[in-house]
Amino acid sequence: MKVSKTLGGISRRDLFRLSGQFGLSSVLLGAGALTGAATLPNLAKAAESTYNKRFAKEPKHTLKLGAAGFNARNLLIERAGVLTFARDLEERTEGEIRVEFIGDNQICGQLNCVEKTQLGVVDMYSASTQNSAGGAPYLNVLDYAYMFPSRAAQYHFLYSPESQQVLRDPMEKRHGIKFLFSHCELRGIQMGQSFADKPTVTKLEELFGTKNRVTGTQLGRIAMQLLNLNPVPVAWEETLDGLKQGLIDGAETWASAVAYANMAPVVSQSVDLKFFCGTEHTAMKASVFDEMEPHLQDAIMESSYLAQVYCQHANEAALVNTVGFSDPQLPGTIFAENNVRNAFLAEDQIKMAEEMCSPEFNPEPWAQWRERINNWSGGLDTYQMIYDVARQIPKDTLAENVEPRRWWRSA
Repeated sequence: MKVSKTLGGISRRDLFRLSGQFGLSSVLLGAGALTGAATLPNLAKAAESTYNKRFAKEPKHTLKLGAAGFNARNLLIERAGVLTFARDLEERTEGEIRVEFIGDNQICGQLNCVEKTQLGVVDMYSASTQNSAGGAPYLNVLDYAYMFPSRAAQYHFLYSPESQQVLRDPMEKRHGIKFLFSHCELRGIQMGQSFADKPTVTKLEELFGTKNRVTGTQLGRIAMQLLNLNPVPVAWEETLDGLKQGLIDGAETWASAVAYANMAPVVSQSVDLKFFCGTEHTAMKASVFDEMEPHLQDAIMESSYLAQVYCQHANEAALVNTVGFSDPQLPGTIFAENNVRNAFLAEDQIKMAEEMCSPEFNPEPWAQWRERINNWSGGLDTYQMIYDVARQIPKDTLAENVEPRRWWRSA
């Protein structure tokens, strides 16, 4: 069993030893709960405490959670909420549900976690919706260009009852996947070493003609083509090498993804285009949920809600304090330590990009996919519906000030 990227100064050998004693999930869940320094004695104590809680009684259900490339270390950089969800669900159900967290790409990766969940290899998964869109094309519904003006608008949508109607229910009906919660960022272009000696990008036209990695999202590809960003499909696991070797000029992704995936050493500028969703979601096989007893279904939803609130607040803090995605940039952050410059484009440049590529201003290139997604949804105007919900709050609302709501209960 592979354990990549050690925690702090704890060696791989010590992690293996603890995993052999308490099980990898107990070690990772224990590590995720640490509030102090990640020393070997602290981790051993946390792992033992977690193990004793988790194995106090035999579970009714053991759920495998395939968490793509995530582990306790990098989930402190991108706060996707997966370990928080797993730990809370076990505690909330008093051990009736046990979650086996399998990260570090050991059982599934960004591109195939959704398929392995559909096949029953795992019961739950965590990966980006954009990478998962290859296996579950309805997830493209989140990726219309400039549908969301801010991270706050993304969170507001996920908390809204409309998200149940336009995202969650069609996803479940079409793909057998229950969308639980997600972290929220907006994608930009992360420039590699070919932009290291260039001035910080201030004009959209400075990106025209560059060659950039694109994920599995079809709609993201449309936006990039309209912005003259030459989308090139590159697997997430190969993106770092592509940027390092100059095979691509940049990659469309979001700031904390650069930081958690150790891409910061090869990224020179993080250009905040904000042109479509970056959503690292957690979901489960719908039939597994449906077979649960009602009180356990309630527990899964409540733990999802807690994890959604956690993502909203913890990731906003981590973007500033850990990643360094702010102006001014805090010293000691991952971006500052690796000389990654933030290029926050002026409003007129964002507006220019929006007018070039969004369905609102340039509808024709989107028409075919929009009709397809609308049909999958049961006839909703998916773009307009999400666009309107995203603008129910003021544009300058801070993400941490969005009111949490239980989306499945809201009237």
